[in-house]
Amino acid sequence: MRIRTLTALLLVSHLVPLAAHAEQLDDVLAKKTMVCGVQSSTPPFGYPDPETRAQIGHDVDLCRAIAAKLGVAVTIKPVSTEAKVPEIKLGHVDIGIMNLAYTVSRGKEIHFSDPYYVTREMLVVLASNPKNTLAEFKGQRIGASKGSTSELAIRLQGAKPVTFEDAASAYIAAIQHKTVGFVNNEMTAKQFIQRAKKSGVELKMIAEPMALEPVSVGMRYGEPKMYDKINSILFELESDGTLNKIWDKWIGAGTTYNMVRKDKVQKMSDINFKPLP
Repeated sequence: MRIRTLTALLLVSHLVPLAAHAEQLDDVLAKKTMVCGVQSSTPPFGYPDPETRAQIGHDVDLCRAIAAKLGVAVTIKPVSTEAKVPEIKLGHVDIGIMNLAYTVSRGKEIHFSDPYYVTREMLVVLASNPKNTLAEFKGQRIGASKGSTSELAIRLQGAKPVTFEDAASAYIAAIQHKTVGFVNNEMTAKQFIQRAKKSGVELKMIAEPMALEPVSVGMRYGEPKMYDKINSILFELESDGTLNKIWDKWIGAGTTYNMVRKDKVQKMSDINFKPLP
């Protein structure tokens, strides 16, 4: 009898770890709420409303659209650039919609959905700077958010990255002549150029991109149901026009960016690019 009891206990002890890891998607549906990580201070993707201080932006709206497709409520969690991957990997957020660009190293840490657009990392400098090609900025001090792909792009171009807590700090350092410029995605870079112009400072964008980067939803590895569901929802949001509506609201005609959405949801393998390390 004691042997049977011991055997039963051993079987249960082996089963407990398996039961403890419920599928993330099932957990989200059971709780009827999803935690979605967004950037803390990067317009137009995720940033605090100047009046209400509530988090707003393109990625916030995409979080809400995905939650609506899942039929759950959503909690928006602002995340710093350097904390993007750890927040996802450690399960502090269910998904990350943080203008999250794919890199080789990030791809080893977290799972990337099918990309929903391709961003370009761009260098912005004072308009008075006579240099106009990336090659001319080798060895120069250039600002970027700490832990960002902008920082990686600066290193790959042979310049010296000077890192800051967020994109706004990198921008301020550039206009204060503490760096020769800053790197950010094309949309955010344009926003900072407009902001500087309003304050009487002229900036320019170097035409050649520092890097091309597919942008995806980030998730933990080992969650196949969540991964498949998010990809399915992204294609739904593409086909029903939701992704275009969100883009047009924050980035399209009538905004400071005035950019047409050219990239659609597609498989990572279908994009011709050289990933950052």
